[in-house]
Amino acid sequence: MPRTRLDRPRRRPSGRRALATACGLLLVAALLSACSGAPAPGGTPSDDTIALLLPDAKTARYETFDRPMFEARVAELGDYDVLYANADQDAAKQQQQAESALTAGAGVLVLDPVDANAAVSIVSSANAKGVPVISYDRLIAGGDLAYYISFDNEKVGVLQATAFVQGVDAEDEGSGILMVNGSPTDSNAALFKRGAHSIIDGSGLRVLAEYDTPGWNPEKAQEWVSGQIAQHGGAIAGVYAANDATAGGAIAALRVANVDPLPIVTGQDAELSAIQRILTGDQYMTVYKAIKPQAELAAEVAVKLLHGEEVTAPLEIQGTPATLLDPVAVTIDDIMDTVVADGFWTVEDICTPAYADACEAAGIG
Repeated sequence: MPRTRLDRPRRRPSGRRALATACGLLLVAALLSACSGAPAPGGTPSDDTIALLLPDAKTARYETFDRPMFEARVAELGDYDVLYANADQDAAKQQQQAESALTAGAGVLVLDPVDANAAVSIVSSANAKGVPVISYDRLIAGGDLAYYISFDNEKVGVLQATAFVQGVDAEDEGSGILMVNGSPTDSNAALFKRGAHSIIDGSGLRVLAEYDTPGWNPEKAQEWVSGQIAQHGGAIAGVYAANDATAGGAIAALRVANVDPLPIVTGQDAELSAIQRILTGDQYMTVYKAIKPQAELAAEVAVKLLHGEEVTAPLEIQGTPATLLDPVAVTIDDIMDTVVADGFWTVEDICTPAYADACEAAGIG
């Protein structure tokens, strides 16, 4: 993996690197406020430093997959520094982290925004320094972006809703559903919702209530679903949840309320806990997104941009070169052919002793 400033062997620093070493560059916490020296001269962009700014730690994929896969690919491409920071779902904190990275000399920002609109100011600051910005996973709402890489996010919603409608119809437990959508500040969440509604609205299912979950927070999802259970009770035949974290919150609320049988619940991100919930029947489906090619392409584009090389893309979205990867729906019947076949999770990861019987019943092993 690329070495952060604190991982590098001891050596005599000079100039910008001296300040970076003195500050420790703990972007996640210090944000240069702890530095006693002057900032680097004008925050001059470096040709060996990339900043990776991710939005939150509640969604397991970022720390488990995106960061290590990005850093590993960067290390394969050369001796580069990766300045990493996680914003913990705080747009103001992400703004500070970006400013810190630019001051430290980041030559490229790879930014997954907490708030797509608020992140425009980060892009403007980077543009003013001639630092290209890659919009990672979520499309930033403006500014001069160098590249955008994500998945076909409207298709994610279509996949979720298609499986959801089929599952609710097959169970024949009624037509009343709840919709637990994503964060209102996440540009992807609007696309998931649009894709889901394109299927649900013509399905004959009746939306009892709908909620945009602040910060994708599973506790907020659980709290809201608990209130809806008190109001609608046995009329709930399914819960459309936009990702696995909110699905977990919804399922927790259903369990606390002793709802039996559990209604159909969707998800997204193929988190390990979600795969295991699918095996036990608590969750109906998730959406697998092959994060490795996404993270690796972002790393490759970042290195090219760092050296001023031209980058190309198969698409252009809002004037930005873009690559959109394909998401895949996963139910109990698809686990071996998707997340296991790709090496995203191993059988050993999934089939811990608590899930051994469920794995055997599903033919996983």
